[in-house]
This record gives sequence, C-alpha cells and structure tokens, in this order.
Amino acid sequence: LAAVAARLETTGDPDILVFDHVRTHWWGRGGRSEAADLLAAAGLETFSVRESPQYLNLFLVAWNKAYRRAFFQGHGLQYAPGLYEDAPVTYRSMVLAERIACLDRIGVEYRQRRQGAITKTPGRRHFEIFPQYEGLFAFLEQRPDLDWARPLLLERALDHMLFVLAREDRVRPADRGDFYREIRSFHRRHLPEGGFPEPDGWRGVEMRLLASAPYASYAVARTLRDLRAAALGGQRRVARKASETALRGWYAVQSKRPLDPHLAVYSATHHRGVSGDPAAIYEKAREIAPHIRGVWVVREDAVDALPPGIDHVTPGSRRYHEVMARATYWVNNVNWPGTLAKRPGSVHIHTHQGTPLKYMGADLLTKPGARHGFDVPQSLRRADRWDYSLVAGRHAERAWERAYPCHFTSLRTGSPRNDVLVGAGPERGRAVRERLGIPADHTVVLYAPTRRDYRKGG
Repeated sequence: LAAVAARLETTGDPDILVFDHVRTHWWGRGGRSEAADLLAAAGLETFSVRESPQYLNLFLVAWNKAYRRAFFQGHGLQYAPGLYEDAPVTYRSMVLAERIACLDRIGVEYRQRRQGAITKTPGRRHFEIFPQYEGLFAFLEQRPDLDWARPLLLERALDHMLFVLAREDRVRPADRGDFYREIRSFHRRHLPEGGFPEPDGWRGVEMRLLASAPYASYAVARTLRDLRAAALGGQRRVARKASETALRGWYAVQSKRPLDPHLAVYSATHHRGVSGDPAAIYEKAREIAPHIRGVWVVREDAVDALPPGIDHVTPGSRRYHEVMARATYWVNNVNWPGTLAKRPGSVHIHTHQGTPLKYMGADLLTKPGARHGFDVPQSLRRADRWDYSLVAGRHAERAWERAYPCHFTSLRTGSPRNDVLVGAGPERGRAVRERLGIPADHTVVLYAPTRRDYRKGG
C-alpha cells in the first residue's frame, strides 16, 4: 500500500493505477502475470488507452487496480450481478480514464483454489458473459465520443468469448454450438461499418469465420489448425491426431443424446480385465438389478482372457466413445482418462484397490521421490468426477478424503471383493484348505502387500 501511495503521488493522482500480481496454484507452482513487461514499460509516465491501446490487454479483474474514488463514482461505475462481471467495468473505466499509471510491483497473490471457482465449473452459467458485454456496448451507444473505442472493445470481447468457448472446464461439448451462435450474434450486432482490423494468425481466421460460418465449419477449422500443428511432428502423428479428432467428434455427438439409465460401464486396474471390486459389483448388479446392462472396458491384449459372455469395448474404439458418453453408471478402481467428461446425472463410483498404506493424491505434493512421474493436479481433477468413494473402514475413509480433497461422498461399504471372504460359510473354508493342502489345525494369514513407494521399482 505504501508503494501504491508513493506511485500515485509521483504520477500526480491518476484516474487508475494498475499493479501486478502473482498467481499461486494450489500445488505450489506460481509466477508473475503475463502483463509484467507491459507494466514495466509504462515507467513513471501516465497514458490513455486511446494513445496506448495495448494496455487493454491487462488482466480484466477488479483487484489489480486502484481507482480514484471521484473518478469511479463520478462515472457511475457498478458491477452487475452474474458471472464475468469484472469485464464491462474494467473496459468501461479504462476507456474513460484520461490518465492511467502502472506500478511494476506485485500487489496481490492470486491463490488458485483447486475447486470452487465458478469460472472452472462447466455449465450454462458461462452464457452470462453475453449480457455482461451487452451492457458494456449499451453504454457505448450512449457515448458517441467513445466511438474510437468500439472496434478495440469488440475485438477484446470476442477474444474473451472465444477463449471461454475453447475451455473444456467452462462450456460443455453439448452447449458449444449454442455458445458459438451467441458469439456470432453478438459479432453481427456490434460490428462497426467497414469492420475493424483483423488480428494476425488464428484469431484473424476466427473473426472471419464469425462473419460467415456456422459452428460446424468453425469446429472443422479448429481441427484443421490442430492437424497443421500436429503435422510438424510427422505423418504418423498427423494420422493419429486425425483419428483422435474424429473420435472426439463422435463422442461429442453421442454426448448430446440422453443418458441411458440402464447402462453401466466397468473397468479395473487400467482396463486389464474383469477383477477386483468392480467385478464384485458387476456380479451383484446382475443379481439384484438385472435391468442394468454392464459393459466392461478391456485392453485388446486382455480380451482373450475374459470370462464367457462379458460384453466389452476396447479403449479408443468407436463403441467405447459411445458407451462412455451414454452410460449413467461408471465403476472403476482407478481414475478414468481425463479426456472423458462427467455428464450431469451420471453416477461415478470409485472403489480404490484396497486400504491406503502409502502416500496417495495430494499427500504426494510433499514427497517428490514418491510422486516421480505422477501428475498430482491432473489426478485430482479426475477424482473431481467421483460421486461415491467406497471405503474399507474409518482409516481408509480419512486417508482417501485427505489425499483426494474433492466433493465425493464416502460410503463405508467395505471392499466388495472381500464379500466372498466375509460371507463364506465353513464349507468354503474347508474346500480351500483341501485344495491348497493346509491342515485344519493351522492358522492361515493372508498377506497382500502394497507397492513400496520408497523403493525404486516399488
């Protein structure tokens, strides 16, 4: 605050002072903002956006600026209800300000929570960006003296909307066509006569597409851009990328269809076959919920070992993407791939692979040796999809909830695969002893060790 006050005095009480911030992610990594060089370049001079339009690229939030009180209130600046409320106030104030100053110093530590941010929660709320920007342009309609700013702000608004469209953690695949049509409509309403200078590169292509192309054409253009980038990696990579892109398109199409309430998908130990807790749940479901059709995801090299009559799909196949898009129930003892989205109404059940006796999930953040080659943030993002975590007991419940701080519900069911031990009668025990040659008066200890995460190779 002392540095802010000193810079305000040095620059003669400007309308706005912009300062820097540092972004700190929940797993510890951080860094200065992308605007650091821009802030440094301003030095001790003041400027207006009309003179220096590049400063519209500064982070459009409320908390990296000090506003002169009389300026803010005199122009009636107010934050509207809803999401993306920072944008119109930021842009309106920046074009109104006659004197803007910068402070090349970090004033805010922007701590990124792992969960809870609405901007990283997919859903229809992200459509609120459109009324926010409509409010900004309604203001501009009343201010012909700011006509010079309209092309600049339209480019910034479209850039922001297209950024949101491209983010998988904001606009769901099923909503992207509608979101794109809203962008096109906004572009058509507010494009000035004669257009405006198009940005270079891909952004310029996007602007031309907005003027004439439906969403299907836009999606194809994005795909071609990705393929062109992939071509730099060689023909094999291009072919693989083309195949993956086609399958993603098929997955997106299937995701628009209703969930199948009678379809469950199972996997165990990275698709290695029918085993573990998912297998126990699958067998019990066949008994007590025969109307639920179970499909297993199994690697190609494990298909031949499947029990007879198991309906299955192989990862990456066309039917795999269809099943994953439409299944209401997902059951697994490891995480599903990050490319799969959790649809509203689906139920994800995570069974784990036993009792946690080593470091897992977020606990690995302080154990660099144990997490070597393991992406903790990605693992937790995948765990965000869990609805239920099946736990063997109170110890497991506390360990999993600490290691995976997500929004699932823990169910103290025990391990389903152990039901065969708990529920077996004396005759099962005698049959096993006879088969293994264990005398009746001997005590049997089942020893099932976990991997040693302090040893190379486990």
